[in-house]
Amino acid sequence: MLDSAANSTLSDILAAHSGLEGPLLPILHAVQAAFGHIPQDCLPQIAAHLNISKAEVHGVVTFYHDFREAPAAKNVVKICRAEACQAMGANGLADAAKAAIGCDFHETAGDVTLEPIFCLGLCACGPAAMVNGQLIGRATVDAIMVKVRA
Repeated sequence: MLDSAANSTLSDILAAHSGLEGPLLPILHAVQAAFGHIPQDCLPQIAAHLNISKAEVHGVVTFYHDFREAPAAKNVVKICRAEACQAMGANGLADAAKAAIGCDFHETAGDVTLEPIFCLGLCACGPAAMVNGQLIGRATVDAIMVKVRA
């Protein structure tokens, strides 16, 4: 159950997106920006506001990899999973990062959350990664961990 401050924040977000065509994704992005994730308790209110089912909202949240159902850690590591990066060794990078961080994709270990991402736009410099919003081309586990420790 959302507390009164969170409920007020959600109401403000919904009001700010009223009248937009196709507002679900912008609403979900705004909710995640406000709360750091998309709390399950928000889904019924979003659904009611948009006159859609809770299942539809949940389906969108779980379909898109950028939406989190739990807060991320202090550090967020994203490793590109697109084909160009895979051709340049992203699978090995992902395996090494999982071992170094101590968790799988969509999980958190200590102060690091590991997430897959599908294309960072650095196809010519693959494999690519992003640590706390900073891009890394020709990424290595060492380069990723340096950014995490910074």
